[in-house]
Amino acid sequence: MPLSWPRLPRIAGYGRSEIPFEMFDLPRAASEAKRAHKLANIYHRGQELAWGGREILSDLIEKHGGAIEIEPEKRAAIGRLFAIIMWGELAAWRISAQLADHLVPLEAKMAATSQAHDEARHFYVMYDYLTQLGTIPRTIDRSSRAVLDLVLRTDSMLEKLTGMQLMVETLALTIFQLVREAEVEPVLCDLLRYYERDEARHVGLGIQHLPEMMRRASKWEAARAVWFQMKIVGWTLRGLKELEPDFNALGISTRHVIEIGRNKMFTATEMLWQGMGTGRPMSRQKLEAAIDALSEVMFPRDEVGSGWLPRLVAARRVWRAGGLEARMVDLAG
Repeated sequence: MPLSWPRLPRIAGYGRSEIPFEMFDLPRAASEAKRAHKLANIYHRGQELAWGGREILSDLIEKHGGAIEIEPEKRAAIGRLFAIIMWGELAAWRISAQLADHLVPLEAKMAATSQAHDEARHFYVMYDYLTQLGTIPRTIDRSSRAVLDLVLRTDSMLEKLTGMQLMVETLALTIFQLVREAEVEPVLCDLLRYYERDEARHVGLGIQHLPEMMRRASKWEAARAVWFQMKIVGWTLRGLKELEPDFNALGISTRHVIEIGRNKMFTATEMLWQGMGTGRPMSRQKLEAAIDALSEVMFPRDEVGSGWLPRLVAARRVWRAGGLEARMVDLAG
């Protein structure tokens, strides 16, 4: 076993510093410099568009009659669904703080710091809203907890950024959009417009910074990131299945949640690959086909029926179509 010098203690200025002095030494191509400018703008726009949570919530309640009035069944459904959102905002607050601490480029740090401010506001405002609703959330279902814990616990910044910005955030945006469109409760619907504006910037952090991270990633890191995303997708679909009664109570089709969420996530990833100057890799195309096939099994269309055999046949058809499309794109490239 080869000998090595012992690591110097991190005292009295010796050893590796915790301050990232190298942040200004990173060489940048023109495309990277352009993305860095957009990342810095995410921070500055966040400062300009910051809103006072307590004042906004109080004004919205006053605007809609001074109290939150809603049927008991819908009240319970909103309480369960937005308990996940509330605790998810706390998780996102911690995750964005982790990103701000560990990402090296200055502009990425600034964007993650801006997100941490937004998520802190989202957390306490949602707690105040649910308190006004009369449903104080204590915990959330296992599947949703598993998704958040996966992103919180990973030590890979590539996985953390992908899981938070491109997957968790896009699902949150989907739920916000569909709850507003269903007009389930006026105060909540108006409040979610503020959340959506912030969350759209957060997705931008992933789209602008992930290309650089993925170019620097090894094949092992890239493969591990794909597996990480598959785990998130699996737990997310299971969680949506458990929440199906609550979505139904609010007049929202869970299948529609899947379709809109899928489109938002795939649009974000497509922008990511465009930023890298490449087409979607085969692994990404297979992952997308797998999501579609699994959705056919868990959330069948009305014309498919409720039996397992028709579901599996539909899933196989979707998988093969996705695989064929992937092969054609690969050959064309």
